[in-house]
Amino acid sequence: QVQLVESGGGLVQPGGSLRLSCEASGFTSDYYAIGWFRQAPGMEREGVASISSTDGRRYYAGSLKGRFTISRGSAKNTIYLQMNSVKPEDTAVYYCAAGSLPLGLIPGDYDYWGQGTQVTVSS
Repeated sequence: QVQLVESGGGLVQPGGSLRLSCEASGFTSDYYAIGWFRQAPGMEREGVASISSTDGRRYYAGSLKGRFTISRGSAKNTIYLQMNSVKPEDTAVYYCAAGSLPLGLIPGDYDYWGQGTQVTVSS
């Protein structure tokens, strides 16, 4: 059973940085994508970034590329989301999810989800 556990959320001031972590386990295949998604109150869940387990290829939501970076830890079972120059509109619950390749940011393409971690950007 695939399990995903997010951590690292919290309160951050506008313009600051935050790094989220996702610990992934239970994969029976070496071919999968890990994605970060977010959902603000009253809004639909939207994709942020995803990364391939095979070659580390990355895919970003166009509006966030340049401020957010997805990466893998050395053990490859930890996926990070580095958030820089955060804005109040980045406030949301951030979710880690796993799905089959190819890469994409459509929530319905992902089969497994973590519980989410709250990120609040406020002064």
